[in-house]
Amino acid sequence: MKTILCYGDSNTHGANPSGGRWPYDKRWPGILANLLGNDYYVIEEGLGGRTTVFDDPFEAGRNGGKYLPIALKTHAPIDLLIISLGTNDTKRPFANDERTITRGVEVLADIAKTYEVAKIMVISPIHIGPRIEETIFAGFTKESVEISHKLSEPINAMAQREGLYFFDAATVATYSEIDQLHMDYESHQSLAEGLRKEILKIL
Repeated sequence: MKTILCYGDSNTHGANPSGGRWPYDKRWPGILANLLGNDYYVIEEGLGGRTTVFDDPFEAGRNGGKYLPIALKTHAPIDLLIISLGTNDTKRPFANDERTITRGVEVLADIAKTYEVAKIMVISPIHIGPRIEETIFAGFTKESVEISHKLSEPINAMAQREGLYFFDAATVATYSEIDQLHMDYESHQSLAEGLRKEILKIL
């Protein structure tokens, strides 16, 4: 059985744009598990607000770099680690740009290479909706929207340079009009289907 660890933020956790959380079989890691079948063990490790390597002054425990070693050790050995982070790094209090966020993703991959992880995939996240400043999600601004559209190219370039697999979530999924940040069920389904095709090539 192949072990896949999905390490991400609220869209991996399955935040429902209408409130609450999508059921396991309606969020992308659960859908992916069903699509891949019994030969794969898909582990969902999503946390709302999680960043790549930055400490959030308003939400404790969101630094992905601090928790990743624990997750990797807990679930070792891992055949494929999927890192799906970067959206929360666009919050303006962090003052990041696409290059800084890409470096954060790279640091996570570097951490993973020191553990029992056979292969690593990095996902460039979906775009943030243009009306994000009208929502309750403090920290996200119009600059966040712009940066989210710029992440794919540098993350892809970094992945090629570092020998990682890459997937652009924005090519198959999008934000919900309801909250401008989280995916509806259709996007979870589309993302899982897109990832299944790539994973079957990798493993």
